[in-house]
Amino acid sequence: MTTLDSLRANANALAPHYSRFGVADRLLLSAHSHQAWPDVAEEGLREAFADAARDVDEKWGRAFAKADELRDGFRQWLSDPHGDYALGPNTHELVLRFLSALDLRKRPRLVTTDGEFHTLRRQLTRLAEEGIEVVRVPAAPAATLAERLAEQVDDRTAAVLVSAVLFETSWIVPGLAYLAETCRRRSAELVVDAYHAVGAVPFPMHDLGLTDAWVLGGGYKYLQLGEGNCFLRLPAHAQELRPVITGWYAEFGALANERRPGEVAYAPGGDRFAGATYDPSSHYRGVRVQKFFAEQGLTAEFLREVSQHQVGLLAQCFDDLGLREDVVTRDREAPLDGIAGFLSLRSPVAGRLCEGLAARGVRTDSRGHYLRFGPAPYLSDAQLTAAMSTLREVVAEEG
Repeated sequence: MTTLDSLRANANALAPHYSRFGVADRLLLSAHSHQAWPDVAEEGLREAFADAARDVDEKWGRAFAKADELRDGFRQWLSDPHGDYALGPNTHELVLRFLSALDLRKRPRLVTTDGEFHTLRRQLTRLAEEGIEVVRVPAAPAATLAERLAEQVDDRTAAVLVSAVLFETSWIVPGLAYLAETCRRRSAELVVDAYHAVGAVPFPMHDLGLTDAWVLGGGYKYLQLGEGNCFLRLPAHAQELRPVITGWYAEFGALANERRPGEVAYAPGGDRFAGATYDPSSHYRGVRVQKFFAEQGLTAEFLREVSQHQVGLLAQCFDDLGLREDVVTRDREAPLDGIAGFLSLRSPVAGRLCEGLAARGVRTDSRGHYLRFGPAPYLSDAQLTAAMSTLREVVAEEG
């Protein structure tokens, strides 16, 4: 069983399981964007190839079984054993199907924040250009965000779309239960983007008051599942909706039903929001990685313990550098338990600092004025300390 002490050691106990990514010899601090895959992920890809080679077009029975296993894994992360889950290669495809199921002619108003990831930012901006009313509430301060969003919900609001963790700052958004109740009373849908929460912060959705919410997420980041493994958790009333953007896989579960001329049929459950033919190898890879997490005891609670230690260490190392705050600083008002899986620094030259770190072998990333350091459970304390220490050299070169 993996322990926190074994991960803190100079030779991280998990690192040998990621030899193909060379995590022991690289300072990969972009884990909030793309975590390394464990070596066993290759087993999943080989299994997908073997099934296709052996069964050709008959492979889909096994592929659909993998999809069901993947759904079961997502249900565990959300403590939602009976939930319906639609799968998609990316969250944008799932968001499109969701939006297409809304009656935007009767309720032409969408409420969101100015701190959403580009999937929502871009698509909602484009809808606004076509006449949909899009209300953007300032994401800061996160402590009051849910309440301020709730104030904007009226009888013309079709949906509220908000992140559980803000992608630029790593702030956890509290009070989502209050927002969910407001949406329920106003008959508005609530979509919670949990991509930066699942795997970094325990997300028992029912305990968080989100039973009637749509929850969006995926495995590209903290779950190490790689591309092509995204999900949309459907509330029970989703079975009443008929997405306009719909693929023929959404009809599989209804093929035995009598067809009505001129009417599109939908399968029950998560398949109601399904797309069309996809590459199943991502699901094979994802299922094998989910099994690896179980084998290593990488539960939501344990990963949170690791993340809090690592983010806290990075924050302390940064403070010890004593850098000028007009060059680079961090939010010291947010408590550690209010931060998710990465440390966000603010700098007017965040992009240049990111480039300077990369030139010295430290992989981070930047979003606008934010420089993001994303640790991962396969990194040691020594690696985190070395990565942050490199920032001093980069700042000195910037002058």
